[in-house]
This record gives sequence, C-alpha cells and structure tokens, in this order.
Amino acid sequence: MAQLWGGRFTKPTDQKVYDFNASIGFDKRMLFQDVCGSIAHARMLGKQGIISDSDAASIEEGLKGIYSDVLSGKLEISHEYEDVHSFCESVLTERIGDAGKRLHTGRSRNDQVALDMRLYTRGAVCTCDGLLNELLKTILDVMKSNIDTFMPGFTHLQKAQPVTLAHHMGAYFEMIRRDRLRLRSIYERMNECPLGSGALAGTTYPLDRDYVAQTLGFDRPTANSMDSVSDRDYLIEFLDALSIIMMHLSRSCEEIITWNTNEYRFVEIDDTYSTGSSIMPQKKNPDIAELVRGKTGRVYGSLMGLLTVMKGLPLAYNKDMQEDKEGAFDAMDTALSCIDLYNGMLKSMTFNKDIMERSALGGFTNATDAADYLVVKGVPFRDAHSYVGKMVLFCIEKKISIDEMSLDDLKTICPVIGEDFYETVSLKTCVDKRLTKGAPGPDAMKLEIESSEKFISDYGVLNDPIESFLEK
Repeated sequence: MAQLWGGRFTKPTDQKVYDFNASIGFDKRMLFQDVCGSIAHARMLGKQGIISDSDAASIEEGLKGIYSDVLSGKLEISHEYEDVHSFCESVLTERIGDAGKRLHTGRSRNDQVALDMRLYTRGAVCTCDGLLNELLKTILDVMKSNIDTFMPGFTHLQKAQPVTLAHHMGAYFEMIRRDRLRLRSIYERMNECPLGSGALAGTTYPLDRDYVAQTLGFDRPTANSMDSVSDRDYLIEFLDALSIIMMHLSRSCEEIITWNTNEYRFVEIDDTYSTGSSIMPQKKNPDIAELVRGKTGRVYGSLMGLLTVMKGLPLAYNKDMQEDKEGAFDAMDTALSCIDLYNGMLKSMTFNKDIMERSALGGFTNATDAADYLVVKGVPFRDAHSYVGKMVLFCIEKKISIDEMSLDDLKTICPVIGEDFYETVSLKTCVDKRLTKGAPGPDAMKLEIESSEKFISDYGVLNDPIESFLEK
C-alpha cells in the first residue's frame, strides 16, 4: 500500500480500511489538474528559494513525463496508491529521487485536494458553457426558420392562443441564456486559488500565493485558509446550475416526446436519434429525449447528496468531503452528455409545419382575439367573453372552428359582428398583431432574434485557463 504518511503509526492499515479510505478509483481523473497544480507549486518554491532551481526543474520535467506516460498508456495509475496525489508524488520520487520528496514542501493534501477539485470543476464549467453556446446557436437557427410557422400555444396542456414555433423556441433560448449567465457568475466567484492554505492554518514558508494563483489562471488567492480547505460552495453552485439546465432540457424533452406521438405528429425525430422495439416493428421511440428526462433526477440526486454531506461539517477539512467527487463527476458527465445529445437531436429534427398550423386552427386558439374584436366594437369585455364562449359551444356541437361559422350564425350570437370578423380571427392576424416586446408577432420576433444573435456574438465563451498549461 503506497501512502504519503505512516511515521506515527506502528501497525499497517487494515486492507478493508485502506480500500474504504482510498479514492484513487475516481480521483485519478484529476491527474491533469494535480500535475498542473504541482508544477505551479514547484515553480513557486524554486522562485522563492525554498528549493533549488534544479530541483524545481527536475520536478516539473518529471511530472510532465508522468502525465505523458499515463496518457500514452506506458504508465498505469495503479490502485495500490491511495489517491492520485500519492500516485504522482510516489512515481515522481521513484524517477527523480530526493528532489521528488521536496515537492510537498509548504503544502498539505488538504489544500492540494481543494485546488485539484476547483481546477477540475472550473474546466467543467467552461466545457458546459461551450456546449450551451452551441445549443443556443441551434435554437436560434430554428427560430430564424420558423417566424411564420403557426402552432398552438398551451396553458395547462390545453390549446390557448396561436403562437409561432420561433416564439415557442425563443422561450428555451431564454432559459439556456440564463443558464450561461449562471455559469459565468459561478466562474467569477470560484476563480480563487486555495493552494498555500496548508492543512488549515497556512504555513511558515515564504510562499508566493499570488504567483501560484496567476500561474494557474486564477484571479486571486483565497482569503481565509480554513475556508479554503473546507469550501465546496462553488461545487454545490455548479451542481445546482447543472440541475437547472437538466430541468430545462427535461421540459423541452417532455414536449418533444408529446409532439412525437401519433396524436400530435408535430415533429419527426431523425432516425439517428431514435430507437426501435424488439417486438413491435412499427415503433420509432424517442429514447434520447426520454433518457434526458430520466437522467435529470440523477443530477438532482448528486446536488442533494453533496448538500447533505456538507450540512453538518465543522471547520476545517473532514474526510466526509471526499464524498464530493463521485456524485459530482457523475453529474458533470451526465449533464454534459445530455446537452450534447439534446443539441444533436434538436438540430436533426423535422418540424411538421402544416400539422402544427392545423392544430392551432382546430383548438379555438383565436377565441381571445374574437373577444377582443367585440370589445373594439364597444361590447364590455365580460359580455364579449360570454358571447365567444357561446361561439365555442356552437362550434363544438357542429365540429367546426370559429372562423368556419357563417356570418348569420355569428350575428345570432352577437349582432355587432361584421365581415371583418373573419380577418381578425385568422391565425396570421392573431399572431401578426401581437407586437409588444417579447410577443410572437413577426416584427417583435425579428427584434428578439437580433437580440439573441447579439448575445451569442458578444457574450463569448468561457475558456479553461490551464487547457494548454503543460505545453508551456
């Protein structure tokens, strides 16, 4: 059992205890972050004269060699090591001798773990932002192509008023836009470097924490060493943001699943994003949409798991906090893959525009406009509401739509109705005259699309500051 401690102990750790305590099985994915953090620390130690320049250079070269060998498959991260940190330091010492033992000077595993997890999460935040940016582009393309695609808008899953597909998808653009704003806010708060905090109370070595922070792309060092090693707020915030993203995707997937049914037929999911049945040859199932909907609960679970771990922990570091990783890694993997797959599904999806328009015509979605027509003619709104309700009852009985009623039948219900009524309640008029900001009318939608394009072009995408660190 390879471990970085043991001088105080007279008996070896029980194998079951060792296995229970070890995290190498899941924290090995932070190898890149551990190597980058250790190199930055070694450079600082050399700059400050705490270790020699030659030792600092040997450490950096050795760590880069370890990472390269793991990447190429020449070196395996063995489970004989307790964690990725002990793996790196042990192999480094085997390769370069005593210089490797000097790497941990002025550093604790507590601030090392805090740094690695923060670096890993920051990278995942950047990856997520890039995926959401691509998704916004896809949604915007759908909006641009469907300014005149009429469809029913719903409340309570009942047809309510006519809208356009562009307007409907614009709602999801706004959701994902807010998701990106949340990620930017999280990034700005979390971009502080905990390295140099020691176990909990700093160190007596003359460390240059500002240098390390700058080297690793942080805005500044953390302000309090006890908070630094025990803070997981940034991770909780990111899991919360991922949960909201998954909720947004799940809402859209629920609609896509409904729209894909034989009863609706609003959409046709591409074969590349569908599956079939093992027994029913006619089936084409929306499995990707269903899995995204289902995996949402999994991401929620990771958030609640970490909140539960952290809720009773006294300062500073406690081993409970090792439980921050497995659930978080799973949530990141799940959410990022769901965003990517959802984007591909949406990009390849076909919208059945004619069916959408017929559905809007058949659901009395123009009833509100009919009432507004009567109000303009001088009828009090409550009376107008009642008259249109009678029109709807008449149409249900006759199995027709409001615009199919004869003028005589309309006048029987309300004498003020004239020939201009038919133009007023047409889908095109119902939509076109809704021109207030944020409404589905074509002029309003063009402004919304321009604003959405500007957001994508001006906002930029978050980039991981250490993405090419080892190439420097």
